[in-house]
Amino acid sequence: MTTTVSQPLSVAPSRLRAVLRGLGRFIRRAPFSAFWGIVAAVIVAMAIAAPAIAPYPPLKSDFRAMQKPPDAKHWFGTDQIGRDTLSRVIYGSRASLTVALGAVLCGTTLGALWGLACGYFGGRFDMASQRLIEFLQSFPDLILAMAIAMALGGGMATVIVAIAITRIPFGGRVIRAVVLSLKEMQYVEAARGIGASHRRLMFRHILPQCVAPYLILATTHLGVAIVIEASLGFLGVGIPPPTPTWGNMLADSLNAGLVPPWWLVLFPGVAITLTVLAFNLLGDGVRDMLDPRLRGSV
Repeated sequence: MTTTVSQPLSVAPSRLRAVLRGLGRFIRRAPFSAFWGIVAAVIVAMAIAAPAIAPYPPLKSDFRAMQKPPDAKHWFGTDQIGRDTLSRVIYGSRASLTVALGAVLCGTTLGALWGLACGYFGGRFDMASQRLIEFLQSFPDLILAMAIAMALGGGMATVIVAIAITRIPFGGRVIRAVVLSLKEMQYVEAARGIGASHRRLMFRHILPQCVAPYLILATTHLGVAIVIEASLGFLGVGIPPPTPTWGNMLADSLNAGLVPPWWLVLFPGVAITLTVLAFNLLGDGVRDMLDPRLRGSV
């Protein structure tokens, strides 16, 4: 009697090949977005490897080189107490990206699940939820995040929660619209007809079709979250010093004099601009790839 031995190890290479094929197709169809995706990946890698690539500790002061312009020793110059600006920009990427990723994952995911429930159940629950979402959307994102951060106090966790709350309405609205169209599809009606439970219909048949719009929301909201985090740091209600972030580095530059040295403003500002631009353009490419109506125009 012979038995057939399955080879589960062959599944991983096939999945890897599928991922590589998908990346190759994305690069061919959207080379511009792929380039900015590489830039975003480099920024994330820089944040992860900050202790290895930063030339100096971010909090180390050199009182013999206070407020010096860029030179061979300090490529991005130093601040008013002699801290290396390049090292602080590199370490600032860790805080800024951690806050942005945490806020987007929490806020967009919670909003997507809320939108899934609203679109599926409808009725009074949907009506009450939409009024609450409209109330949240009536506040500008920065004002709402600043009010929440001031009420909860300073700290990274507080900033993540404050920014995440501003992301909930957008995720809820978009996913709700997707669910409203999906729940009328024939395969959902067929599953309902054979007695599938609400949980199975929501999480087995409808939720997987919401992955594409969720990914688009997540990538585009990363840039918005980075801008809000930098704005909160600049206004003094974000992550408190001495932890370096791009926002509080810009705020610290105001303490260097009536006209701040150009390098204390330029380099954190360029870091914010490049990061936001990279994630926004990557999100545009992901949207064009995942939206069937736009695939032929990429």
